[in-house]
Amino acid sequence: MDGTLVDTEPYWIAAETPLVESYGGTWSHEQALRLVGLGLEDSARIFQDAGVRMSVPEIIDRLTDDVMDRLAVDGVPFRPGARELLASVRAAGVKTALVTMSIRRMADAVAGLIEFDAFDLVVAGDEVTRPKPFPDPYLQACAALGVDVDDTVAIEDSPNGLRSAVASGATVVGVPHMVSLAGTGAHVLWPTLDGRDLADLAQVHATRRAAGGAR
Repeated sequence: MDGTLVDTEPYWIAAETPLVESYGGTWSHEQALRLVGLGLEDSARIFQDAGVRMSVPEIIDRLTDDVMDRLAVDGVPFRPGARELLASVRAAGVKTALVTMSIRRMADAVAGLIEFDAFDLVVAGDEVTRPKPFPDPYLQACAALGVDVDDTVAIEDSPNGLRSAVASGATVVGVPHMVSLAGTGAHVLWPTLDGRDLADLAQVHATRRAAGGAR
């Protein structure tokens, strides 16, 4: 979701700095970038190590509230081509899932702002056994959708998200945003989703299978 569907990563970074500084610590842009795509519980523990004297759930709620407040004021900045690609996929009757490390209330809020029924399923960060970069979130989504992971395509913008999707066995499209995706195992890298549709996803998947990439 964050960075792939919507451009909210800057909102997270803007919320992190004052949180750490309120406890007398410092937080650099480079530190923030290392958390892109990481599960919120793992991120919260890193903030504790940086001196934030709050519990993991309190940190998650604080950051989520700050980002949702920003969305309420500034609106939801969808990434170029993301809604259009989803519309193409949905029009063809393809099952879809939003697999995010954001917590359920935020994921539902963002998904609810899309003007059509974009997802059959939302898997949120507070509902998985192990977060990204483990494969569990994608495997959980496939099981709930009743599909074989070999028949799926995942789209990710972060190294942790890509590692999760690749480890699950899905065909993976990387769309770099704030951090480089070099060496993370994506089957293809697209600079943007703008102008892409279902036929493009199908071609990536077919190419991978023809090359013997399916498990």
